Amino acid sequence: MKKAVALVSGGMDSAVVLAIAREQGFAVHALSVRYGQRHTSELDAAARVAAALGAAEHKTVAIDLRSIGGSALTDDIEVPEAGGEGIPVTYVPARNTIMLSVALGWAEVLGAADIFCGVNAVDYSGYPDCRPEFVEAFERLANLATKAGVEGAGIRVHAPLIRMGKDEIVREGLRLGVDFGQTVSCYRADEQGRACGHCDACQLRAAGFAAAGVADPTRYVAGA
Repeated sequence: MKKAVALVSGGMDSAVVLAIAREQGFAVHALSVRYGQRHTSELDAAARVAAALGAAEHKTVAIDLRSIGGSALTDDIEVPEAGGEGIPVTYVPARNTIMLSVALGWAEVLGAADIFCGVNAVDYSGYPDCRPEFVEAFERLANLATKAGVEGAGIRVHAPLIRMGKDEIVREGLRLGVDFGQTVSCYRADEQGRACGHCDACQLRAAGFAAAGVADPTRYVAGA
């Protein structure tokens, strides 16, 4: 089987991407990043998802983005309710660039030519590193900056959900047997992975299940 590296955050999008990569016949090496995020229940979810969806291996790499701060997910900044204009304070500076770079390094070590990520540019929070232009630019960088790109078969970066709405992602995940109840998407999830129900990530997730006409399996904190 061809090898691939897939970024797995523990959220619903990356779970579906892992399932897609498996369906395409890849032996998927799942990569999660402990970057100093407010809660680590999503990393527990990532481990569950990787095991349930048949990842060949699951690795968690630690990178301290809290040391530079600048985001409500890595600094002492309040996570806002859903809504607002512009790029929200939940944007983590350079997060996807850093995560994809780590995935790129691991792919070279594994001899994998394919990297999968769950970025989405339809139902998302407006982050600049979730756009098709970013993914295309990173793939060009990957092929300029690596031995695999210069001497090997080259590197491909797959973002299969990038033009899908959340309802489409829900349907695709159900088709592939993804248990969304194992995933955590909330920016303010508690230690048990229960969602707040009010942040942008929660609102996008709930709207996706509603639009798909599917019961939302998300566990919420009391009163959410």
